[in-house]
Amino acid sequence: MSRIKNVFHELNQKAFVPYIMAGDGGLDTLKEKLLFLQDNGVDAVEIGIPFSDPVADGPTIQKAGIRALAEGVTLTNVLETIGSFRSEIRIPLIIMTYTNPVIAYGIESFAKECALVGVDGCIIPDLPLEEEELFAPHLEKNGLELIRLVTVTSPEERIRKIASKGNGYIYAVTVAGITGARAGFQAELGEFLTRVKQASHLPVLAGFGISTPEHVQEMNQYCDGVIVGSKIVDLFHEKNLEGIKELIAAAKIS
Repeated sequence: MSRIKNVFHELNQKAFVPYIMAGDGGLDTLKEKLLFLQDNGVDAVEIGIPFSDPVADGPTIQKAGIRALAEGVTLTNVLETIGSFRSEIRIPLIIMTYTNPVIAYGIESFAKECALVGVDGCIIPDLPLEEEELFAPHLEKNGLELIRLVTVTSPEERIRKIASKGNGYIYAVTVAGITGARAGFQAELGEFLTRVKQASHLPVLAGFGISTPEHVQEMNQYCDGVIVGSKIVDLFHEKNLEGIKELIAAAKIS
């Protein structure tokens, strides 16, 4: 059983999965951030790779990516860094990147290197279902979970098709737009998450726009957990570790 599947198999509470930008503040901070998150009870971590054209990312993550690129961070040195301390991290690590960096690296080489350094899965937001056969066989051959996304604008038939092919968990995008903190969500969001849950044999995690403990608890009424990105990136940048702890704790309230 993969680390991701094992986490959800053993989980008796709602999942909390933060996103962090690799190299924001320097690559030497990556291990420290992951250990902090692990010690405070997160269930997995999505690690973003800085990229010059991050089409799914809002201002917060774009700025974090620019800071990381200014530090000379690349996909290659992120994977090397993860490999240097992976034995100290128990939780699953998921790389979130775009198609271009993976193609530039070499799809097969990327999959092999991810497996070698202990990456458990990948999220590629600009990889449509219709083109994933370029990537999926290489990832699956190397034991990597391809985490697929569904959105509030996805038709019912597409949700079912994505859910039937997915592994790891389903990333349910809660807003029609890019990442970033939101004041609130559409009234129909609960119905959307319920439909995704009904269509999927996999755990369903809600992400995009979740930025407060109240948001975490609201989303957890309808799905198996949450993904928090922009707010976590902001809080790490501000060195507000207590704010991160509060978000994690909100997910663990039964």
